[in-house]
Amino acid sequence: MNQRRALVGLLADGEPHPGEALARGLGVTRAAVAKLVRGLAGWGLSVESVPRRGYRLSAPIDLVDPARLAAALRPATRLRLDRLEVVDELVSTNARLMAESDLAAGRGRVCLAEFQSAGRGRRGRVWIQPFGSGLCLSFAWSFASAPPAPGALSLVAGIATLRALGRLGIRGLALKWPNDVLLGGAKLGGILSELRLEAAGPAYVVIGIGLNVRLSPEARAAIAAAGGLAPADLSAGVAPDRTQLAAALVEELCAAVSQYEKQGFAPFDAEWNGADALRDRPVRVQFRDRAQDGVARGIGADGALKVEIAGRVETLSSGDVTLRAVA
Repeated sequence: MNQRRALVGLLADGEPHPGEALARGLGVTRAAVAKLVRGLAGWGLSVESVPRRGYRLSAPIDLVDPARLAAALRPATRLRLDRLEVVDELVSTNARLMAESDLAAGRGRVCLAEFQSAGRGRRGRVWIQPFGSGLCLSFAWSFASAPPAPGALSLVAGIATLRALGRLGIRGLALKWPNDVLLGGAKLGGILSELRLEAAGPAYVVIGIGLNVRLSPEARAAIAAAGGLAPADLSAGVAPDRTQLAAALVEELCAAVSQYEKQGFAPFDAEWNGADALRDRPVRVQFRDRAQDGVARGIGADGALKVEIAGRVETLSSGDVTLRAVA
């Protein structure tokens, strides 16, 4: 564990900690503590200096516990995973898993980072999430052959995410095609699926999921400035335990992708349409070079979007367009 991460652990309770106590706990000087505190800004964390009481985080952090996460998974799920990794910082969890190619068919792999220095969303957008403020989790799965309706993978992951959140009693959730998880109409999370196909051979998918658990005002402002939907988080009332949330998400992703591999998207179709935030609502479809208004008409059996434009229902894939509700 590096010293910056160790400092976060000491400050995680959100209470003031004297500089002398922090220096003893880290085995460094007071000056080194001050330098480490300044460095926490690189993880998007805000630290306050409380006169005569020391340093404290502007809000407590619930750190993911790797041992407790592994123990929370059912034995059948653990047997399907050849690695369950929790790290402090990565450029991108999706990039980490996409760089690998040694996963056997029918097996999964999980990478969770407390902070991503270059997290990505759909169409190259930046995913903003300070250290420990949400979940940055990627799930890899190796298919024996090309999966049915590969464009539906993000939708399957969306259903798995809603199931995981529902386990923890979170209500008011919806999905916005193709990859947004909504809470009360605001964006709680996003999904990025990447697929690598081998000629006449196996297929490898990495599904990245970012969920906001507790966002600071500064993080909310940064997300709003980047454009898109207003952010939501799970801090209303008592925020869920992040380790339990991660375990539920891994369980549901593993079960959903395994079912999808055997049965395709059909078992998920009704559930997705029931959670569709835009079904039968006016929408604006942004193509590469133009925009058109229409009415969302749900999704097809392959996960493609159906939009009625000028009296004609068109079928659109997620790679073609972006979608916005029209007030």
